[in-house]
Amino acid sequence: MLQPIIKKKIPQIIELFKAHNVIRAYAFGSVCTKNFNKKSDIDLLIAFQNGIDPLQKGQSIWDLEDALMEIFHRKIDLLTENQLKNPYLIESINKSKQLIYEA
Repeated sequence: MLQPIIKKKIPQIIELFKAHNVIRAYAFGSVCTKNFNKKSDIDLLIAFQNGIDPLQKGQSIWDLEDALMEIFHRKIDLLTENQLKNPYLIESINKSKQLIYEA
């Protein structure tokens, strides 16, 4: 159950993801449940194209987070698939994640 706050902004975030070499993005956490409220942050999981320079990738993460905060007017928790190592966190994310973009 993806919340309307994400659905309404899909065209904007797709353009943003394309500009930053994101190949896949998921929403997860409360924004995918009925527990989402005015104080909730937005949790996003992204994957970049292979072969991107690590410095460029780092800059893209900062730029994406800033741009997404401007779009949604909320705190954004942005994770990359490569960051996920903890099996309990992975399991938790997988329970609620919903694909919002795929190149």
